[in-house]
Amino acid sequence: MIPEDFQEIISNMTENAREGLQRAEFTSREFNTGYIGTEHILLGLLSVKSSLAAQAAGEVGLTFTSLHKYLSENPIPSKNVPEFTNPNVKALSESAVFTLRMSWEISQEFQQEHLGTEHILYAILQQNKSRTSQIIAELGIDTKTLLSKLEDMFARDEQAEATDKHTSKQQTSRTMTILNRFGEDLTAKARNGEIDKIVSRKKEVKRLITVLLRRTKSNPVLIGEAGVGKTAVVELLAQKIVAEDVPPQLLDKKVYEIDLALMLSGTKYRGEFEERLKNVIKALEKHQDVIAFIDEIHLLTGTGAAEGAMDAANILKPALARGKVRLIGATTFDEFKKSIEKDSALDRRFQPVRVDEPTSAETLEILKGLRPGYEAHHHVKISDETLKETVFMADRYVFDRFMPDKAIDILDESAALLSSEKTKKPGQAREIMREIELLNDKQTEAVNAEDYERAALYKTRISQMQKKLDEEERVAKDCKPLVLNSDYIARAISSRTGIPVEKISHSEAKILQNLEKYLGKKIIGQKEAVEKVSRAIRRNKSGISAGTRPIGSFIFLGPTGVGKTELARVLASEVFGSQKALIKIDMSEFSEKHKTAQLLGAPAGYVGYEDGGTLTEKIRRQPYSVVLFDEIEKAHPDTFNLLLQLLEDGELTDSKGRKVSFKNSIIILTSNLGANEMMKESALGFEVNDQKEQSLAEIHTKNEKFARRDLEKMLRPELLNRFDGIITFEALTKTEISKIFDNLIKDLNDRLIHQGLHIKVKQSAKKLLIDKGFDAKNGARPLRRTIEDQLEHKIAEGILSGEFHRGLQLVASVNNNEIVVSPIKE
Repeated sequence: MIPEDFQEIISNMTENAREGLQRAEFTSREFNTGYIGTEHILLGLLSVKSSLAAQAAGEVGLTFTSLHKYLSENPIPSKNVPEFTNPNVKALSESAVFTLRMSWEISQEFQQEHLGTEHILYAILQQNKSRTSQIIAELGIDTKTLLSKLEDMFARDEQAEATDKHTSKQQTSRTMTILNRFGEDLTAKARNGEIDKIVSRKKEVKRLITVLLRRTKSNPVLIGEAGVGKTAVVELLAQKIVAEDVPPQLLDKKVYEIDLALMLSGTKYRGEFEERLKNVIKALEKHQDVIAFIDEIHLLTGTGAAEGAMDAANILKPALARGKVRLIGATTFDEFKKSIEKDSALDRRFQPVRVDEPTSAETLEILKGLRPGYEAHHHVKISDETLKETVFMADRYVFDRFMPDKAIDILDESAALLSSEKTKKPGQAREIMREIELLNDKQTEAVNAEDYERAALYKTRISQMQKKLDEEERVAKDCKPLVLNSDYIARAISSRTGIPVEKISHSEAKILQNLEKYLGKKIIGQKEAVEKVSRAIRRNKSGISAGTRPIGSFIFLGPTGVGKTELARVLASEVFGSQKALIKIDMSEFSEKHKTAQLLGAPAGYVGYEDGGTLTEKIRRQPYSVVLFDEIEKAHPDTFNLLLQLLEDGELTDSKGRKVSFKNSIIILTSNLGANEMMKESALGFEVNDQKEQSLAEIHTKNEKFARRDLEKMLRPELLNRFDGIITFEALTKTEISKIFDNLIKDLNDRLIHQGLHIKVKQSAKKLLIDKGFDAKNGARPLRRTIEDQLEHKIAEGILSGEFHRGLQLVASVNNNEIVVSPIKE
């Protein structure tokens, strides 16, 4: 803790003086002295080259280098280490405390507003018997001359006219130093070619310029999701200023990006951050040619706030209200609403500039603009076709990020992957270079030893090695550059998302052409359903259908266990590359009116408002999905109004006012409507288990009739007519159950691979398992349970007991009408 009178001293120090003290602390740590003495303070002041103290001392030969060297070579004897008598100042020695107080009195004596580095240096020199003064004398510095220079400086400042000029010049220097310390000149970076070429975003930068040219409230705030290119809009403005492609009022402007984190770092005492912010605001007011840019501007609200203090936003408000400061902010929709919009005084001082996610075409143009930089960095060639693939795959498979950020990331990562695998190691060339360096050293040694004959031999050898090196470089230059292709794009996406490379690499057209084939392998006995779904998806994906509606929308009807949910799961895997693309909404959870609102998000003020909607938030993050509304008959009727809007417009508006598009989704509703009627028919004598396939076809027709009738009672005609297909699934025959059995055993073996096991099922065991698991009323579910009870349970017991170990082949057979699982005897 600093003494109370030190609060006034520190608050009135110049930025250079404060920085000098901070560096003094680092210096004391470097020398491991355990205290901060006047010698460390002097060293800290000299390290700040822009300070008046360093400039004055430099004129008489006192520099940071000379003092640092002396202190390194002449450490303080332990007996001379000062004792700390002031318990409140544990870091500063008594002489250092005395020096700082003395320097404050000197600044007051000369009627200076601030305590500068020159005053601290003057106070140190005044103590001619101190150890630091002795060190200065030992370095051969004329102390009197230096004191005289400082006194002349103070004397000049006492003259009114000279004071005004000096203060103005000094303040200008200091304010620009503050901006350079806490900010970065984007226009300078643009002038030096340090910013990538930015294309697109012409509309946003035009709006940005318009707001900046306003007479009042000329403070735009860029609002958009993370990764859409808000910072790029400001960088484009900087590039346009450098290229003089802006209105005359902006031609001489500079854009400074202010780093809030840098302003906060190193603040130890209460009020330091606020002081820094005030100094930055003063600098911006003084330099009207500077436009400040603060990324993540919402962090201002609450930053620096402590008991009895105001936050940074409240300090900034008066400056914005006066119109003396031009400020560009950037934040996300959520943070703007949470932090800025609710503060009406702050909100009305900003003009929102919306930065939307670019389209695929715009993202492609952005990547073309960035291509030269990535080609040069990774030493690869990137074709237009590869860029198209990058945009397409990033849009389809990366759901938790926004364009163009995710496309740029995928391009960068895939190019790095190619470069790391294919770039030849420059082993031989580096060996030759090392050999040449070694020979050069030996040649120098020979010349110094006047052994010119040996030096000539080394020279000949160097010439030979140089020719070899030139040949290596020529061969390397003639090598064709690596070409980035879609395989590396797919691998980069696979490593990020976990989706298998094969799924990503398959072309969409090929998948759609063979969709019936892919679906038919997994969905048994539902040929009509598979064909209807495949045709509808192909039609919509070809571009014939309205572009805003979902890819496909279906109602699946039929008894339980016939494959309705399974078809949705397989569609997600085949069309969108992963079963993770299935979003399942259990409609039994939305049977009450107030629950329906949770699909879009809880209203403001209710619990869960910040979490977003159950449906909309998932689609917003994962637009390429199959959305399964399971057991729709259990939902509240208000849910159907949402479905009507979704199917007609292809979008919903969530509780935060954001539009969520479903144009890249497949919508599926499932229902067991009519199943009760089927069970009644069975009770009257139509026992399904004993019927032949002809009887099952009749039952399917009856079931379809019952299901459609109940569906029309529940859903309005205007909603039913918006679906691409209403499909009734057929009851499964024993033949189809047999095929499903084969699929289930294959799935079981896929899981057993991790245990190093494999099982074969004898025909007799298969027949017995199917007989036990066949139930036409409940479809394939009883069969799945039978396999779990009769096979999986017994395999699990064998693994746990140690009977079944890795590498065994298992067989399922029948013994006394019971299933037995045992190892195959060799």
